[in-house]
Amino acid sequence: MSPAPEFRPGFRFSAFDALLLVVGLVGAALAWPKTWWPGLVIAFVVGHFFLFCNVFRISRGLELIWALNFIVLTRFTIVNGFPSWTATVSLSLAVTFAVIGIGLRKPSYHGIGWRRVNPKLPQWWESFIAGKDEPHA
Repeated sequence: MSPAPEFRPGFRFSAFDALLLVVGLVGAALAWPKTWWPGLVIAFVVGHFFLFCNVFRISRGLELIWALNFIVLTRFTIVNGFPSWTATVSLSLAVTFAVIGIGLRKPSYHGIGWRRVNPKLPQWWESFIAGKDEPHA
């Protein structure tokens, strides 16, 4: 039996996160001058990685909903020219706000500001770790 994961809610940042941010931003900067939209896509995805994984710590399912939305919109924008990049970014940001809003309302929310947003998180965590409840993440 593996040891229980440590309770460490809130903002997180590691050396790996820093490396990923630097590589992503360098990639975006290198791609931008050739054709601007690949740089935009790289920066947008890397920024959302940081936002979802480090700041708000959004659940995998919600991240995948955002990613599917972004992939579909980006595919249509690149291949068909519709919707425009402005619409793709705007719609993706709307989904970003929706995903974060849903994540903030979950009993498992453990991102930035968790003490104020989800003061019952320690009890949920103990229940989840003890196996008394099914996780609601």
